[in-house]
Amino acid sequence: MASASAAPAPDREEIVFLDVETSTPPCVLLEFGAVVVCSRRLVDVSSFATLVRPANLDALPDPTARSNGITRGTLADAPPFRDVADMVYDVLHGRVWAGHNIVHFDSMIIMDAFAEIGRPPPQPKAMIDTLPLLTQCFGPRAGDMKLASLANYFGLGKQRHRSLDDVKMNIDVFKNCATVLFLEESLRGVRVPTVQNMSSGGATIRTQGITSDPAPNRDNPNESLLVGSSTVHVEEMMLDTTVTVQTDTRSSGAFSGFVELDDVSTESIKISAPLFLRPFGPRAIVQHKGSPLQLICPGLEVLWVNTKGFPNSPHRPKVGIKVDIPENLSKVLGFCDDLAQSSSSSPGPGAICSNSRWKSLIERDADRRPTVWLKIPTFGSGDTAACRTHVYEKECDGVVPRLVSERVDPSELASMLQGNKVVDAFVSVETFDHYQSAGIRLVANRLDVHFKRQQQA
Repeated sequence: MASASAAPAPDREEIVFLDVETSTPPCVLLEFGAVVVCSRRLVDVSSFATLVRPANLDALPDPTARSNGITRGTLADAPPFRDVADMVYDVLHGRVWAGHNIVHFDSMIIMDAFAEIGRPPPQPKAMIDTLPLLTQCFGPRAGDMKLASLANYFGLGKQRHRSLDDVKMNIDVFKNCATVLFLEESLRGVRVPTVQNMSSGGATIRTQGITSDPAPNRDNPNESLLVGSSTVHVEEMMLDTTVTVQTDTRSSGAFSGFVELDDVSTESIKISAPLFLRPFGPRAIVQHKGSPLQLICPGLEVLWVNTKGFPNSPHRPKVGIKVDIPENLSKVLGFCDDLAQSSSSSPGPGAICSNSRWKSLIERDADRRPTVWLKIPTFGSGDTAACRTHVYEKECDGVVPRLVSERVDPSELASMLQGNKVVDAFVSVETFDHYQSAGIRLVANRLDVHFKRQQQA
């Protein structure tokens, strides 16, 4: 049984493909299905499916309107979610989750179901959302990229809208797309017949010439592995999309991958969708010259430190510092904000969920000065919470910073920053999309806190 507080995620290598069936608005969980597959061979390890009896079954719209076999009668005999929560938790917790539109739908339904019974939800190791993944890699050849359209494209039959059946169909679609992309790469420059449509029983065959681009350099791990516009780099295929920072404690300039503001060209800033998504993590990546945008922001005045969160503003960081920013930084961040927002209203690769309300990164104080929040990433909770941000002390005369802590306590950080301190911030520019709010945020990987050495008597 899952404990009263979220247990640490075990190290489980399998991928669990999952799907939920819900009532039409309001979206209430009616069925859960999952197939656990080996991450190395994609063969089934186990499967699990169950109907779920809603708390207010009579108040829901008639489920028979969907013609998927889920009726009030079958739901009346089904267990409530409380009775199957342990099994769902055990299937999901600590594994990589995969599914079609899983980030913005299925995972949210599961989180809500656990919240309704007062239980901590299972935590994924990472998420693979096949909707943006296949949209980016497979392109528009299958129409609107819904699961039914993809299944029709490959002649896999009609989508049944039952959890376990849809999960198996999703896996088959995923394998078929991967096979086609592999063949296109292998047959680069060769004219091959491709299936245009399978909907009318007989397939229409047409000939497609695959662009004969220079073959990728197999000795270079960063070389493109796919053809044409669906360009994917190896480093973007890692399950963990969090940027790993290499630290050199001897100097501020040695923080690998971070760029000075004067070296930033707005013409080189792009929005790129990652293939693998963490829950509530960045849905799109802000890139500068092909790498995640990471900035060195010197001389920021600290206006406010918050360690309690914002109950009414969940888009703001739970632990963060509000800083005054100079005009050159304001221009760069404003450009990133506008670019990311415009991508949110344009479907396709790089798009952030267009249904969420956009939250501007830059705020204005009473004097119309630009200010931003720097998110301080944390781990743990309560008395054991600690900041992941590396904190340094830097004398105002420019002496090399001294590492104070790699895991400072939030209250200790607040104490260090009292009195309108000035900091040099090393930040990652990330996107977010959760709690119906979307935008970009600055995550502080390192803070150099300015201080004046006490004069000896």
